[in-house]
Amino acid sequence: MTKLHYAQIIVDVPTMQTNQPYTYVVPESMIESVRPGMRVDVPFGHRHVMGFVVGLRATTELETNKLRHIKNLLDLTPVLNTELLNLSAYLAQETFAFRISVLQTMLPNALKASYERILKIIDDVDEDVRDRIFKGLDEIVYQPRELNVRDIATLTKLRREHKIEVSVNVTNRSKIKTQLAYQFNGDIAFLEDERQDLRPTAKKQVELLMFIMGHLEEVWVKKTLQEIISVSDAILNQGVEKKWLSKKKVEQLRDPFSMTDIIPTTALTLNEEQQNALNHIVASFDAQQYQPFLLEGITGSGKTEVYLQAAQHVFNQGKTVLFLVPEIALTPQMVRRVKSRFGAQTAVLHSGLSDGERYDEWRRIERGDVKIVVGARSAVFAPLNNIGLIIVDEEHETTYKQTDNPRYNARDVALWRGEYYQIPVVLGSATPSLESRARAQRGVYELLRLTQRAGGAKLPVVDVIDMKATLADGPETNFSEQLKNKLQERLNRGEQSVLMLNRRGFSSFVMCRDCGFVPRDPNCNLAMTLHMDSHTLKCHYCGHEEPIPIICANCGSNRIRYYGTGTEKVEAELATLLPEARVIRMDQDTTRKKGSMDKMLQKFGDHKADILLGTQMIAKGLDFPEVTLVGVLNADTSLGLPDFHASERTFQLLTQVSGRAGRAKKAGEVLVQTFNPQHYAIVYAKKHDYEGFYKQEMAVRHAGNYAPYYYTVQIQASHIMENETAKQMIQIARWLRSRVDDKVIILGPSPKPIAKLRNRYYFQIILKFKHRHEMDVLLTELQNRAQKSKNGLQLMIDREPVSFM
Repeated sequence: MTKLHYAQIIVDVPTMQTNQPYTYVVPESMIESVRPGMRVDVPFGHRHVMGFVVGLRATTELETNKLRHIKNLLDLTPVLNTELLNLSAYLAQETFAFRISVLQTMLPNALKASYERILKIIDDVDEDVRDRIFKGLDEIVYQPRELNVRDIATLTKLRREHKIEVSVNVTNRSKIKTQLAYQFNGDIAFLEDERQDLRPTAKKQVELLMFIMGHLEEVWVKKTLQEIISVSDAILNQGVEKKWLSKKKVEQLRDPFSMTDIIPTTALTLNEEQQNALNHIVASFDAQQYQPFLLEGITGSGKTEVYLQAAQHVFNQGKTVLFLVPEIALTPQMVRRVKSRFGAQTAVLHSGLSDGERYDEWRRIERGDVKIVVGARSAVFAPLNNIGLIIVDEEHETTYKQTDNPRYNARDVALWRGEYYQIPVVLGSATPSLESRARAQRGVYELLRLTQRAGGAKLPVVDVIDMKATLADGPETNFSEQLKNKLQERLNRGEQSVLMLNRRGFSSFVMCRDCGFVPRDPNCNLAMTLHMDSHTLKCHYCGHEEPIPIICANCGSNRIRYYGTGTEKVEAELATLLPEARVIRMDQDTTRKKGSMDKMLQKFGDHKADILLGTQMIAKGLDFPEVTLVGVLNADTSLGLPDFHASERTFQLLTQVSGRAGRAKKAGEVLVQTFNPQHYAIVYAKKHDYEGFYKQEMAVRHAGNYAPYYYTVQIQASHIMENETAKQMIQIARWLRSRVDDKVIILGPSPKPIAKLRNRYYFQIILKFKHRHEMDVLLTELQNRAQKSKNGLQLMIDREPVSFM
């Protein structure tokens, strides 16, 4: 067999010029050890850098005397498997990112930081190895720069033979957490003699010794040992002095969701639609074929139960399951549901964990200790092998898209991994994204529909309140008369209410308080953004600009107002209107502290509050049987966004938040306050009619040349000088126009809606075209040119952006 002598290595130097594998010589002593997916220490220029081995070769066409050698191995086993290495190459191309950035994104922070690896002897090794490498100790810190290549090869071999084990001490926060344990003596004759010498009155010592004799050589954690035999610390210390047992430190994996109150559950009986959906998913798994399913199920239709039973089938066949939820807020509830079925076989991954917790969970997955991974966006890179099913819950959510580099969409990564393993991928939503629903219509995805609520619950009645009438003669308020009365009714009956404030983030727009009219630009038919500095309204797609109107162009009224309000303001108004109501306010300010969101939801679930007031984070996934009223305080704010997704997001949000009401035996009611009761997104949300909305929105998208009829790329540039950004972007637009045919639509350049951020000025160009990859070569060239420019311009290319803010 030909020996592999050359390694292809991606170095940790994120620039366009170094964005390819470099060839290094594998020293002879490392040939048996080096594997793709390992990290290595290599010389690069005048320094040493970390690199990822992405391939091995027996020959090279390069001049071998000019090639440099790998200096050291940083891992004794690969940290990325073949599948994830292949995925990194695909994603780097797909997201216009450096491959090193993608590889780093796949690993937990603890593996990016400085760290020390601990090598520990766990079986017989040669005396020479023990003396020369381990200096007579049982464990040492792995310091590759102090070892020669022969020693490293020996260690790799011992690791493969399970004679040594490797653990990692990350030298920042992520140290391996340890706890005190005791190793019992294994010499039965010695222990028998000790037993004879004990006085009969030393009952606790006898009890300890008898326990040790029943568990020779075992290691017991102190806490567990004292739970089983109630011996004091003093008795244990006497046992140590008498050599019955010895103290040692053992690893304690941090469990970010050590939910002691989880009660195991069993599968529920499915209705006909649920059973049909489950049968299709299971059939695809059994046939070992890749099949994306779009599970379109109304809120409360029991999608989660279908997921869990499909996961159980896959789990029973010894395969693993990847389960994605859109954001951290939903993770605790979903983890409870999954852990109640699969117990300790569940791992959790999301950005809310500390580096240490995340690293421990990652290691549990990588070692194969768990079979089910639940997590938010980054969990899509979980180092699972043998995947049998991938579930993407609430697939329409924008949080699946990473907004900084590499700008991947976890939904697309899930589909890639599904195809790689030839397995079913289930995309679930009550309000699928238009792109996914269009794919289902074309037969790219298989559509499975759930049209009834599980357990016989009914969809809530939705009433739309026209706020123009409320504010016509009364003072400014966030509460219509109807909503105030309904909240009071719920308080009197001891039922709960959820109030959602649709807060948009930064963008501001103007709206007529008499007729609800929002000025739109004539070219793109999108709401324009308010700029108080220049007293203008601007379209951030095409650059159209006009003065802020004083009189409404629609009805002639002069009641044109800047739109926006905050949760604190609403909380204060609630305290005045309903002083006796117990209110929990949930927004980014109140949920900053780790675990605070779960605590608030638990408190609300335990009925220790009457009203849950929050932003969009409370709209999805929450399941509380006592909630019978949902109020949406301001449905219009997302309609006023300068984004072609505005109607879709409004419809999705209203449908999702409506779904929080009446999920059990009690009937639910929803009140939506709006200045635009006739808008189709609000009309269809009132009727819970996704199909009707889908048809109308598709017609609007078709007329405006928007997705899913066109692919979209956003080119964004920033510079500390506004004029420089504008000048460079005009040149880029000119350069693009001279190289594409007239079927490609180029909009801009124009300032972004948030035009200045952290002292940099942002401009954007939007490209729209028919074939997904037709612009790739040109855009890669553009990125190369921008990398080489010396004037401080930063360029970013985003495929299918979820927001144009």
